[in-house]
Amino acid sequence: MELPKAFYTKYQNLLKDEASDFFDALTKGQVTKGYRVNPLKPNFYAMIEKYAPRNKVAAPYAPNAYLGSVGGRTLLHQAGYVYSQEPSAMLVATAADCQPGEKVLDLCAAPGGKSTQLATQLKGEGLLVSNEIFSKRAKILAENIERWGVSNAIVTNHAPAELVKNFSGFFDRIVVDAPCSGEGMFRKDPVALSEWQEQTPLKCAKRQKEILTAAVKMLKTGGTLVYSTCTFAPEENEEIISWLLKEYPFTIVPISQAQTNVSSGRPEWGDGNPALAKAVRLWPHLNQGEGHFVAKLIFQGENTVAKPKKKHKKVGLTKEVSSLVADFTHKFPQPENTTIQLFGDHIWAVPKNAPDLTGIKVLRNGVELGVVKKRRIEPSFNLAMAVTDKTLPAFPTLQINYEDWLHYVAGETFTKPGNDSWVLLCVDAIPVGFGKQVQGLVKNFYPKGLRFKGEPGPEEKE
Repeated sequence: MELPKAFYTKYQNLLKDEASDFFDALTKGQVTKGYRVNPLKPNFYAMIEKYAPRNKVAAPYAPNAYLGSVGGRTLLHQAGYVYSQEPSAMLVATAADCQPGEKVLDLCAAPGGKSTQLATQLKGEGLLVSNEIFSKRAKILAENIERWGVSNAIVTNHAPAELVKNFSGFFDRIVVDAPCSGEGMFRKDPVALSEWQEQTPLKCAKRQKEILTAAVKMLKTGGTLVYSTCTFAPEENEEIISWLLKEYPFTIVPISQAQTNVSSGRPEWGDGNPALAKAVRLWPHLNQGEGHFVAKLIFQGENTVAKPKKKHKKVGLTKEVSSLVADFTHKFPQPENTTIQLFGDHIWAVPKNAPDLTGIKVLRNGVELGVVKKRRIEPSFNLAMAVTDKTLPAFPTLQINYEDWLHYVAGETFTKPGNDSWVLLCVDAIPVGFGKQVQGLVKNFYPKGLRFKGEPGPEEKE
């Protein structure tokens, strides 16, 4: 890897004696991969023990996380039991330390690594709003939220400032993993390296301030803001935190979960405020993983709480649909802490504490339970992914083996004795989706966009 001359000169001046080790790690060091496992899933410990890679080495920046790789076409990944994530990126949500019942915003959320980690912390209680400004990335975010089995998440697709009118003074915690110059990802992302220019950090800093200006308005008094980037640039890190502390009533606090395997922020790279040392930096020559910066701040100000807008009159369920929904949810239980709503022909289990979303573009509002068709409701893949230890015993299930699963993810039918109609398909105790069993034939309802043929290659097997 050849570094841009301006980048080399900049960090030679900033790091001085450390510079040689830094450049060696950045240009010659090996990329460390990682993954997290999902305790929200049924029989999580037993299934991870059976199917996850052997000789697991714990990752240093998050619980339930390991070093190594898991392929995207494996059983565990497709069923939402694992999520591949660069190890240093795990520190961001760890620093947020969400508590069950809180209202949390992941403002720049795609592709979903932080959101799935935040959802794990919430344990199905409270509310998670995961937002992404770019529609294609927002769709990927929604798919990862679905696969992880999150029942209390709303996925939105807006510029940060557009959310303020609905969420002013609303959130207990906000995570801003800001778009940045990506210097910390140079050795794993050639695009970030090729796009870097000397003025890139300053351009990114301007956008970061715009995002944070919106984020601040959505915090409750005493709320927590976690700001992070995957860059080394002081302009986007210490200087941004210096600006925040001057412009708004924040105090910066230590990240108690990150006392080892990390480096401190550099006050001399900001305005000299000693409190900047409470921020955390990850360097490729000093810490495991790629480059990251994380700071945690507490908001001491006060925002006007958004007043609910006048809601449009809800379309009531017809007697026939109400009866269908009652029968359906008796057989296929809805997630806890949700209420049933009909959007078009789609039945959703919406988080009970969801706010007024008038005017908000929502890609996912809780869990889609199913689709109303002629005198029936067909269960949704989303519901299969949201099954928990508590709800699993109530579902009609059909045990399938690994070979059956390969046929299933390829979109093919397969045979199993029985005539039980709609069933939740499980490999061991792992729910993988719904099928319709008719006279020994299992009809396939695996989502077309997720299908693939062939067994995962050796590098992808658990």
